[in-house]
Amino acid sequence: MMCDFSATRHEGGDVSLDGQVVVQKDTFRYLGSMLQKDDDIDEDVRHRISAGWLKWRHVQQLSVAEMWMLRWFCGHTKKDRVRNEVFRDRVGVAPIEERLIQHRLRWFGHVQRRPPEAPVRNGVFERVDNIKRGRGRPKLMWDESGKRDLKDWNISKEIVLDRSAWRLAINVPEL
Repeated sequence: MMCDFSATRHEGGDVSLDGQVVVQKDTFRYLGSMLQKDDDIDEDVRHRISAGWLKWRHVQQLSVAEMWMLRWFCGHTKKDRVRNEVFRDRVGVAPIEERLIQHRLRWFGHVQRRPPEAPVRNGVFERVDNIKRGRGRPKLMWDESGKRDLKDWNISKEIVLDRSAWRLAINVPEL
């Protein structure tokens, strides 16, 4: 691949590494970005969008697998055209997304109740100062996702120290 960054054009031969010729490509990844031979950014945008949806896709795949199992458990298939809520009511289970948030909040409460010098607390809540992050939006840290879940579920952070009250607050009721 040759990127035209300067006004002078260099026509060169093949690039070799350890005696093997490196194949020319139209796109390649460099420092997290997809560079294209024609100086376009379409591939980079497509790559970043697909990376952003990866986490959402995992949760969706879990939801699909859960519904498939509930349908199988009730003796139905997709061809029967029965809504998902009917199976949830019949079996009495909460959506798997809510259960995932509940487990994340349970761990968040466990870590919060540990003493400040506990290794697990240091590993979760302390930032490493020497690391320089790249450009773009900062990555969502674990404690920030816990705080976001607390806000979404309207739960006060003060009740985390009372274990029984915390368990009641984060409980996902079965249907």
